[in-house]
Amino acid sequence: MEIKQVGFQGLLTIQPSVYHDSRGYFFESYNKENLKQFGVDVDFVQDNQSLSAKNVLRGMHYQNPPYAQGKLLSVIKGAVLDVVIDLRKKSPYYGKYFSIVLSEENKTMFWVPPGFAHGFLSLAENTIFVYKCTQVYNKASEGSILWNDPEININWGVKNPIVSEKDLNAPFFKDVHSLF
Repeated sequence: MEIKQVGFQGLLTIQPSVYHDSRGYFFESYNKENLKQFGVDVDFVQDNQSLSAKNVLRGMHYQNPPYAQGKLLSVIKGAVLDVVIDLRKKSPYYGKYFSIVLSEENKTMFWVPPGFAHGFLSLAENTIFVYKCTQVYNKASEGSILWNDPEININWGVKNPIVSEKDLNAPFFKDVHSLF
């Protein structure tokens, strides 16, 4: 297993050691002790899974403290362009985004600590996306940022994604009052 910092402070990729044989493959998808060596000492309290058609865009979502969520993200089937926006006011990357492709082929996992808005674009049909969360969902603390906010200018690589009504009506970044 290889863990390394990417993009902004706190973001990590985890590349598992995958063992293939005639039956298929095996890999360790989570190891608390390995993450702890990189300063990630958390307890996961909720697992989420979504199924998305190609070009479905979900995001950009976050939860404010005290329900802010750290997330360990991965793809079981298909592929996504995974995107985060730094909401930490004291960060030099505040208001900037970072993106990475997660897929069933690369098996890369992505750790996103609290303080980021998160979203993804499905790059394949029937993409299964999973993530472990450090806090339970709390509707009263949820927030979102418009997926195509020109101030953030995320390069999604697609002109007309399939977006929920809720995400179409999310506020602009300049109108969000981050508590991070």
